[in-house]
Amino acid sequence: MTKMVAMQLDQPGRRLRQVERPIPVPAPGEVLVEVLACGVCRTDLHVADGDIHGTLPIIPGHEVVGRVLALGNGVEGFAIGDRIGIPWLGHTCGACPYCRAGEENLCDEPLFTGFTRDGGFASHTLADARYCFPIPDVFGDVEAAPLLCAGLIGYRSLRMAGDARRLGFYGFGAAAHILAQIALWQGREVYAFSRPGDAKSQQFARSLGCQWAGGSDEAAPDALDAAIIFAPVGALVPAALKAVRKGGTVICAGIHMSDIPGFPYADLWEERSIRSVANLTREDGTEFFEIAAQVPVKTSVTTFPLSEANEALDALREGRFDGAAVLVP
Repeated sequence: MTKMVAMQLDQPGRRLRQVERPIPVPAPGEVLVEVLACGVCRTDLHVADGDIHGTLPIIPGHEVVGRVLALGNGVEGFAIGDRIGIPWLGHTCGACPYCRAGEENLCDEPLFTGFTRDGGFASHTLADARYCFPIPDVFGDVEAAPLLCAGLIGYRSLRMAGDARRLGFYGFGAAAHILAQIALWQGREVYAFSRPGDAKSQQFARSLGCQWAGGSDEAAPDALDAAIIFAPVGALVPAALKAVRKGGTVICAGIHMSDIPGFPYADLWEERSIRSVANLTREDGTEFFEIAAQVPVKTSVTTFPLSEANEALDALREGRFDGAAVLVP
């Protein structure tokens, strides 16, 4: 085989287009990967819809599980035939103040998989081997894919919540259903907030063991120690502030969110705080996969053929499934 197949975004707002390209040759430090599965993340929607702007044309997809086919010069830690995961963070400069301080997630000159370098909506892809992860054997290919972003970014959000015992999750999709399992395994209580009237998502949350599930327009039965907002809806920030106790934290976990409306200072007072999550570090990934394998996390997935990437994006946009969508070449 000399050709690869991919679903390419040419311009924001347009449907992805199926293309053929020569299978690339890995540069020094890179691995060539045969894609086994690739998750469809809400960030892919933001890329496709033009909410965030990166390289074009681009092959989206940053929750990639694949098999190593070839190694560039100097690759260490992986061998041909290894199963690996390729996450959102695809490269950092290693020289800026953030990288030198151990905050590579804030690098001044990063590359992001499926956004500023081609990703996994394809039969093959390249990746910087230093930013890839081995996939624990306990996870199948399809089941592992959502862990590469929904899991990783969600886990970084959970770490920001510290030792909060009562957690509120606003938006109960791919990330929340993974993080709920970890939080419950850690002995915390999880309160799930979905779109008002979304009884299906609320029942899904209860089936995973959540303490309570209701609409985002409802009040939780108890004050929350922290709230994590996964939905890209700015109006949820003031709502979450009202739901957390004194000293509580509201964490915005997405890369994009609609504008946050004004709210009284009294809702923020008493040492409540609002934080955002940006990207991930390799340390986050290593720690997350160790914990996810111990739980072990069970992802709920709906699969689509690679050629139906547009249909998968539509289904995600319209909330037509619980858990996560995954493309299979």
